[in-house]
Parts: sequence; C-alpha cells; structure tokens
Amino acid sequence: MQDQLATSVLWDPCYTDLHIHIGRTSRGEAVKISGSRDLTFENIAREASDRKGIHLLGVIDCHSPVVQMDIEQLLESGTMSEIEGGGIAYQDTTILLGTEIELREPGMREFHMLAYFRDLKTMKSFTDWMKRYMKNVNLSSQRVYVPALEMQAEIKARGGLIVPAHVFTPHKGIYGSTAPRMGEVLDTSLVDAVELGLSSDSSMASYIRELDHVPFLTNSDAHSLGKIGREYNELQVAAPSFDEFRMALQGEAGRKIAANYGLNPRLGKYHRTYCAACGSIMDEQAMSAERCPHCGSLKLVQGVLDRILAISDRESPHVPANRPAYHYQVPLEFIPGLGKAKLRQLLDHFGTEMNVLHRTREEELAAVVGPVLAGLIVAARNGQLELSSGGGGTYGKVAVQEKASE
Repeated sequence: MQDQLATSVLWDPCYTDLHIHIGRTSRGEAVKISGSRDLTFENIAREASDRKGIHLLGVIDCHSPVVQMDIEQLLESGTMSEIEGGGIAYQDTTILLGTEIELREPGMREFHMLAYFRDLKTMKSFTDWMKRYMKNVNLSSQRVYVPALEMQAEIKARGGLIVPAHVFTPHKGIYGSTAPRMGEVLDTSLVDAVELGLSSDSSMASYIRELDHVPFLTNSDAHSLGKIGREYNELQVAAPSFDEFRMALQGEAGRKIAANYGLNPRLGKYHRTYCAACGSIMDEQAMSAERCPHCGSLKLVQGVLDRILAISDRESPHVPANRPAYHYQVPLEFIPGLGKAKLRQLLDHFGTEMNVLHRTREEELAAVVGPVLAGLIVAARNGQLELSSGGGGTYGKVAVQEKASE
C-alpha cells in the first residue's frame, strides 16, 4: 500500500482552509452566535467550491448534534457523499469534520484547540463522550470541563488530528493567553500542527524553539461566507481527503504542506499592543512600552508581536530549512476600490477567487477591472502594498495609493 501511495500522482496545488464556523443550521438554530446566519453547512460547501476555489475545507462546528442532522440530510439526499479517504464530498471540494474546543487548566487562562475526525460516525462518538463535560453541546467553541491531556487522549483514541487554534492571539490562544510554552499545557508529541492566526507568520513563530518540528497552518477562522479563504494553505496531495491531509502534515510519501498563504501580520486584528483607555495602537517605536505613549494608561492589551518577543527563547527567528514558504496574501476584500460589483465581474470572468489570486495575468485582470485595480491585485500578490498595523480587535489597512484614486 505504501509503495502505491509513493508512486501515485500528486495533485498540486490543493488549496485548503480548515477553520470555518457554522452560524446557523438549515432550520435556523444558532451554533456560532457571532457567526453569520447564512453560514450553514451547505452554503459553506457551495461558497468554497463555486466562488472561492477551495479544495479541502475544515468545518469546525461538526460536533454539534443539530449540525450533524444537516449533514445526514445532505448525505441522504445525495447532495453530498462520504468518501473512502475520509471526509464529505461536495462537487470538487472535500469537507473535513472538525470541532473547536475551549479548555482551561487550573491556574491558567482558557485556550482553543481544533480537532478533526475522519468520518461522521467518529465525530458522533466524540460528541457522545464530550457532551457529558459541557453545558451546551450544540454551540460552537464551548468550554469542556476535562484536563487537556485527557482531551488529547480521547481525540487520539478516535484517530483524530489535534491543532491548537490561533495560538498567539491574546484571546484564547495557547501562547497568547495561557502559557509561554505549549508543553506546559499539552503533550506536544500528540500535536499534529498549530494554527498561526491572523496576526502572526512563520518567521514570528520561529522565535519559539518548541515549534521547530511542528507543521504550521494558516486558516481563515471565518465567521461569514466572505471571509472563507482569507488565509489558506497549499497542499501537495493525491486528492483532497482526511487521509491525504494527515499524510501531508506528516510529510509522508511525497505529501506535504507546500505553502502557507496568510495576511501580513500587520493586517491582523491583534498584531500590536492596544490601549483600552484611548484606543491607540502602539507603533514600532513603542514596541516595549508599559504605558500608553498617548494617554499614559496602563490598560494595554498585549499584541501578538509583543507577546512573542516577550516569551521568545531566541534573540532572532530561526526558520527551519524545510519549513514551507509563507506568502503574504492580501484578501481581495482588503484592496481599495475593489467593491462587490468589481469582484463579481472578476468571478464571472475567472471563476474563483483562487484563480484571480494565483492564475490570472495582470493584463487579463486589467481587461475586466482596469489597469489600476489590476495593478493593486498583482501588488498584493507580490507583497508590495503599503500597510498600517492592526490591534485591539481592529484590522490593519492597505494604504490608499495615489494611483488608486485616478
């Protein structure tokens, strides 16, 4: 079997976003309270396949029994189907069944962890165990009152994959909120990857030695359909499936994470330290400030960059040679002047956002939306746009260039 896998034809690229929330069920039942009402399981699959061009999708509220009812109905109707390699197929997109769990160790603050399972039967088994230790199993990202190591054991007993979520964010990231070392909370040998989050990148994470051998994922953490694919990964696999994803994380038989595509951390909502008193975001000169340089307040919410530098065990980042390239990807919605009408024109001509972002030449873009917007899209693709830093829950921005207003 291994020889067959090693010689099989690999599908490259396979674009992958593995952190999408369910807002409501098809019957209107709330799952992620802060999620959009049109974030149903079927709508997510359709958006990823038809508009975004995402081949492997992780929906992380599939532990919810009311979501499982939707999935079963879609399977029974033939709209979707479970595939041999693990996952649920919709057109040319495969959906991995995941969950986001909130855990809290004694004397520490809470953190979020993602887990993925091979099929619906296994996910339902995990739900049956987990619901004994939580208040409302139907809701997203709820606290589970078990020790973190016990949770890891239960996930692994079912063949699941463990990925601590948005690890550096000050709001429920394991490094940003809980401990300076992941090993103080989890058995790191059972961690399959970490999700960097919108305010960090591979270089920033490489200040932490214990992450040298851990795969990095960049996902959208989408709370609306439009946010799907704002961060994503490129996998080299034979087909989009749970089994192939596992092999890519482990680097088996030629499978691998080929690249990460994420926001420049300056665009992230929690990149820099933020003053809760006056609303100011610290600039680079105030990186180590203990008081707000604008109003003198001590009410600072530590940003991701500042937190990483505070807990680092290296003076400079060390990116392992085998670490996939991290590409700064500015989502199309961030580009000045590219509104819904222009985006629709692009999608009508080129099919999906992945085609616009990766496969379409500048002159082809210009023929549809004009040379100014085409130039901005290509500049975004090449990491050449000027950015301002985000913080305190506010996204950074792309600077409006003079030619964009012509």
